[in-house]
Amino acid sequence: MCADTFGVGIRLTEAELQFVVHVPSDVDSGWTDPEAFQSLVAETVWERLDQRRVLETVTDRFETGTTVTLGTVTLEPDGTVVDYELDAPDRQHEDADRADRGP
Repeated sequence: MCADTFGVGIRLTEAELQFVVHVPSDVDSGWTDPEAFQSLVAETVWERLDQRRVLETVTDRFETGTTVTLGTVTLEPDGTVVDYELDAPDRQHEDADRADRGP
């Protein structure tokens, strides 16, 4: 088995917020149930980020049609979390504001 890295984000639509998992094209064949691994990825993210705060921030600060990247999660097909790099969107938004304003 080999670990795979999945990109994760939240897509804001007119009607809902969607949890998005970007699956690598060379994903390990050990992932046999797409719903199971997507649930595992989501569970991993929400164990590390404040779900309510993240979703409220996406709703309040981003335009409909936007997908807000939360980062990546690296998992083995048995569910072992190998690595993760996650960032709440409020920090992303603040960093973007600072970049727009300049030094």
